[in-house]
Amino acid sequence: MAALVWFTTAIAIWHFTVFLPDRFWGGIVGAFVGAIAGGMLSGLIAQVASGRSIGETDITTVLVAIPGTLIGLAVIYAIGARREEHAPEPTAV
Repeated sequence: MAALVWFTTAIAIWHFTVFLPDRFWGGIVGAFVGAIAGGMLSGLIAQVASGRSIGETDITTVLVAIPGTLIGLAVIYAIGARREEHAPEPTAV
């Protein structure tokens, strides 16, 4: 159950990326992957560190997925912004 909570928390936060400029590496799909990966990873780390099983959930299960989701989105955004910055300018024909 905890994995489902982390996943849905990451998706809920990912929905707010429509308000940001589209500089994510891979576009909106890249933002989705970054949000899911970050939320699942931070949730798993916190669950294992607390010694609880994957079936135990409470409000902290949701809260531990939030920072990882935001970090995952920030990493994908930074990669995309850097690639956009270093991309060659299109030439006029």
